[in-house]
Amino acid sequence: MYEDFHVSDRWTGEDLHCRWKGTIVAIATRHADAVDIRFDVNGRPMWIALPCTAWKEQKQRSGKVITDQLAAQIAGRYLKQLVEEGYDSRREIYTMTVPEVLDHLDAVVEEARKQGAIPTLPVIA
Repeated sequence: MYEDFHVSDRWTGEDLHCRWKGTIVAIATRHADAVDIRFDVNGRPMWIALPCTAWKEQKQRSGKVITDQLAAQIAGRYLKQLVEEGYDSRREIYTMTVPEVLDHLDAVVEEARKQGAIPTLPVIA
């Protein structure tokens, strides 16, 4: 779904190839209470930060946790939406709010139900 996808830039019409590259807990790397999901967008790094409090909110509202696979799908869906809405391509990091995370989570889970499962993340050598 959103671990490897193409989207057209709203302003230039350029085809952007977005590929998930990794997931990092930002507490250690940039002292932020977030999980950073890295994508390559036509070879350029793009980071989507999901606040750690979204994990707590999801557990409270459903009793289920956000897995690494689900976090990557949420961030990828958010990235796709950013590009379609006309994102600032010079920025390297975007931070989601808790409500945005939960809204995208619900949408990803619904899409996964229709497809049968959430895709697995590729093993990167």
